[in-house]
Amino acid sequence: MSSALDRLKNLTAQISSYELERKKNLKELEQLYQQLGIDKKVAVFDDLFAFKAINLSGISLSDEDLGAIKEGKYAQVIGIVYDKEAKVKNKNISLAYYGRVEKLSPEQKKGIITFVLGWRFEKSFRTLEHYHDLMGQLKALNDEEAC
Repeated sequence: MSSALDRLKNLTAQISSYELERKKNLKELEQLYQQLGIDKKVAVFDDLFAFKAINLSGISLSDEDLGAIKEGKYAQVIGIVYDKEAKVKNKNISLAYYGRVEKLSPEQKKGIITFVLGWRFEKSFRTLEHYHDLMGQLKALNDEEAC
């Protein structure tokens, strides 16, 4: 019984820490949204999460070389939208352009990386919530059919 209780306590602590990190991330994300000029392209902060994905050009986001610059490239935050009615389904939209990656200050580079990773972190929570809601709807449908 003790091990089950310990596992429950650990799980509760982990969920709580994720939720605290999520709240902190959202505050920082909203600050960076304005600081990096993304608010000029997307007027309402919450509309950022309508994008299917947000990518970054000119700076690596991979585990092996996070933050490494790609010489001769341009730093740009790119939003990707999906339009099932369009001939080309995915459309890239420049959310912010920063010029040659070599000319970024360390603070700018860190802010841009933090924004993209923070957006992805929050988007993953929203995706999880969406699928949780769908599973609830499915269960309700199954319960109705059983009657």
